Amino acid sequence: MPITGTHIAYLHTCHRKLWLFANGIQMEHTSEIVAEGKLIAETTYLDRARKYTELAIEGIKIDFYDAKNKVVHEVKKSDKVEQAHLAQVKYYLAVLSRNGIEAPSAIIEYPKLKQREVLDWDESYVAETAEWEKETHRIIDSETCPALLQKGICKSCSYYELCYITEI
Repeated sequence: MPITGTHIAYLHTCHRKLWLFANGIQMEHTSEIVAEGKLIAETTYLDRARKYTELAIEGIKIDFYDAKNKVVHEVKKSDKVEQAHLAQVKYYLAVLSRNGIEAPSAIIEYPKLKQREVLDWDESYVAETAEWEKETHRIIDSETCPALLQKGICKSCSYYELCYITEI
């Protein structure tokens, strides 16, 4: 199974969510928060589709790629899971690099916060993301779903009801 940016983001957010997602239990379509994030990405930068291309390579899909300047543009709703956002974009850069695109960079944009974060290429991303790929495969290939770890972010997760359902 090819590893996607979503897998890497979930690796850094919740191993249970990663396992469920990778094993065909996908709840994003039921989440108002996910829908709001997609709406922000689609309506904030209206000229992006004309200026930049969508790029699909090795299982990842980059919505806005500036091929001329080798820049990935990633739009996020909020910075609540910033580590996961950084990891996802580092993974994109590593995939681009191993496919012959030299010194790619990225901009993570948070339009609601009017903030952005720039990531320049760093050779250390190669080894770092290779470890993430191994860990991701270890989790998703496991026979059992990881245990529930109660975190503050759980209440806004699309898997919340699934994880916290109780049977009588």
